[in-house]
Amino acid sequence: MGRINTPEPPTFGVEEEFLLVDANTGEPAPLNRVVADHARTRGVELELELTSCQVETTSEVAHTSADLRRELIRLRRGTADAATAAGARLLAVALPPTLPQHFPVTDKPRYAHIAERFGMIAHEQGISGCHVHVAVADRDVAVRVATRLRPWLPLLLALTANSAVYRNADTGHASWRSVLWARWPSAGPPPPFDSAAEYDAAVKEMLATGAMLDDGMVYWDVRPSANFPTVEVRVADVPATVADTVLFATLVRALVMTVLAEDEPRPPIAPHVLKAAYWTAARYGLEGQLVDLPGDGALRPAADLLHGLVEHVGPALAALGDDEMVRAEVDRVLATGNGATRQRRAWARRGDVADVVAEAATATVEGL
Repeated sequence: MGRINTPEPPTFGVEEEFLLVDANTGEPAPLNRVVADHARTRGVELELELTSCQVETTSEVAHTSADLRRELIRLRRGTADAATAAGARLLAVALPPTLPQHFPVTDKPRYAHIAERFGMIAHEQGISGCHVHVAVADRDVAVRVATRLRPWLPLLLALTANSAVYRNADTGHASWRSVLWARWPSAGPPPPFDSAAEYDAAVKEMLATGAMLDDGMVYWDVRPSANFPTVEVRVADVPATVADTVLFATLVRALVMTVLAEDEPRPPIAPHVLKAAYWTAARYGLEGQLVDLPGDGALRPAADLLHGLVEHVGPALAALGDDEMVRAEVDRVLATGNGATRQRRAWARRGDVADVVAEAATATVEGL
């Protein structure tokens, strides 16, 4: 692909979900309302998640990766300080490393209804992800972009994997969150759609079956946003550090720009091939061989595929002025590891989950 000519790159923004844990035990702490009150005094508005052990930040609209970095630093710093004031610690982990029996559901009528409808799936939620919004012209464009992003979703999952240790054990997966998340009937990669009308018809069918309570439960890994004029990529574990999140979000924005500039869509992917690609990404993260979905479907080292992604979106990165930053950040994460690597490294010291919690707490505020 040649040079991308765009008069003004699309804006973007990020939502990050975090786990609250007891400052002494590392166990999930049902303090989201208290933490949200403290955060408000620090100029940070938090969303309350399904479980009362979680909070979510929402960035302002960003025009550049530097803008986004400053905003994510502000939000993480304010939320971490609020957690400390409430006697908790903030962890950017996609699952709790310790051994919770269940997660209390936040006291909201909608959440109570979800818990009643979906039972243990809701009570074992405790899942923290990261959502990137990229501005597009309209919902039809968002749906077409979502379909064209499907081949790249497993690699983005591998890049952000951050849930290797769960319930006091190494799960054997870099992203165990994605395995648990798949239990929701409306989660995972979306079917391919050609228009917003086709997408809306599918959502209507899911609602009619009871597989979703409302359209807020469209949990597909990429979708047109229900609230903003954006395409929303939701495949990621919440990254361990701000730097990891900025890298992920910048690659997503460049991918959206790239697929919009493509003349023809890629051939459709067979569901079983896409499922296999997801599994290898969840299993190995950046430390094994993944399915080359945008290519010929062969197994290749994750590092090779990540470098291939950077080359593929190179013209978009050049247009954004982010090429040098992204290449340096990719080299960094391949050298030092993502969140899953950090968790396993901490676990390997002595098999003590306290080391994993401490490492996650350090990573959460790294660079702030």
